[in-house]
Amino acid sequence: MLNFRPLLFILGLFLSMLTAFMFIPLFFALFYGEETVAAFMASALVTGTVSSICMHRGQGQQLNLNIRDMFLLTSLTWFIVSLFAAMPFTLYHGIGYTDAFFETMSGITTTGSTVLSGLDSMDHSILVWRSLLQWLGGIGFIVMAVAILPFLNVGGMRLFRTESSDWSDKAIPRTQSLAKYLFLVYLGLTVCCGLAYHLAGMNWFQALNHAMTTLSTGGYSTSDSSMAALPKAAHWVGVVFMAAGGLPLLMFVQSLQQRSIKVWNDAQVKGFILFLLLVSFSLAYWLYSSREIAFIDALRLSSFNVVSVVTTTGYGLTDYGSWGALANIAFLFLMFVGSCSGSTSGGIKIFRFQIAGAIMREQLKQQFHPNGIFRERYNNRPINEEIVRSLVTFALLFMLVIVMLALVLVLCGLDPVTSLSGAVTAVTNVGPGLGPVIGPAGNFSSLPDLAKWALSIGMLLGRLEILTVAVLFHPSFWKY
Repeated sequence: MLNFRPLLFILGLFLSMLTAFMFIPLFFALFYGEETVAAFMASALVTGTVSSICMHRGQGQQLNLNIRDMFLLTSLTWFIVSLFAAMPFTLYHGIGYTDAFFETMSGITTTGSTVLSGLDSMDHSILVWRSLLQWLGGIGFIVMAVAILPFLNVGGMRLFRTESSDWSDKAIPRTQSLAKYLFLVYLGLTVCCGLAYHLAGMNWFQALNHAMTTLSTGGYSTSDSSMAALPKAAHWVGVVFMAAGGLPLLMFVQSLQQRSIKVWNDAQVKGFILFLLLVSFSLAYWLYSSREIAFIDALRLSSFNVVSVVTTTGYGLTDYGSWGALANIAFLFLMFVGSCSGSTSGGIKIFRFQIAGAIMREQLKQQFHPNGIFRERYNNRPINEEIVRSLVTFALLFMLVIVMLALVLVLCGLDPVTSLSGAVTAVTNVGPGLGPVIGPAGNFSSLPDLAKWALSIGMLLGRLEILTVAVLFHPSFWKY
């Protein structure tokens, strides 16, 4: 049976946190004397009022949540928070609610697709709100990926289950303690990133915004030309901290607690770093030999774009769609990859490719030795049938959602390249697609409203690992 009162209370709690964060862009609006003061005051008033009502109606009962409550709460939280977080955009002149919701969902899922232009002259408060949404979405997903998704056994994530991936009464204090440490490390990395950006030549406002959208692997910028408008040194800073955002944040917490860094003990971290190095240097050499670009510049361009796409950050630096057919195919594949579980990135994630490879090795061994018994392991944990089933289900649903979304976009009148890459970039939470319309040099403003709503749903599905939302549509979920 669903526990509606605790769900209502927790939703109210999240909305109260959203209300508190609305005062940050409000401060910028007051400081710079911008017209958005009324928009943020009204949004905070409405969101705070609804939050108070939800918490009042939902209080008085212990927060004993079962597995069905957790599935429903995870999906409802991201959707309802996005509904209210869109208010400052829609109250801002010239932005309709469809565009406002698209921008918000793209921000809070750290996708980075945008419908806004004229960012260079846009109000400081709106730019900060966009960045803040991505920053909050990043830490929100990390906590969810570490504490909730392994508990729900979503997409093979049970491999990463810890003592805090448990929602019994005894485990909740450990979960809260872990969330606190994750937040502090996330905040510390953001501060370090901001300082590095400032030392690389950004002003403080640019450094603040880009630090929030780099660690969250979100990709929102303060300029229409994104990172291309910033110094070359900042590009290397971006590479380092985007890669950091693609690593499991829990690894940083454990390293600080144990006072030692054991990166190579984790199979997915090792695979992620080696994959980035291999692809970046390969593309750099290809650019150097075929485009006559100096190797150091070729390495900077390839590294930045590869890390940006693989970590699903989606910053724009150059239009890699103009690099030729080989680059287009390479980046279309890279959109699917993602980085590590427990990071802020989207995509399929490195560990799923590694598990698929391990299963393939096991199957090949079985072909040569039919009577042999082979048990593959991942990070010293056995890959059992439950994990394989979860992984296969995730992969099939992942591809099915992309195909269905691409068909919807084609029916909206979009060309095949825009439709397919738009579906892929939404579900993988990358940001830019391919082609002249939604590629790195374009944005999503010209798309019809139906396409924007469809892409918004795709972003949410991708961010919540598909299965978390899909289970809500199964009839047995609602049976007592």
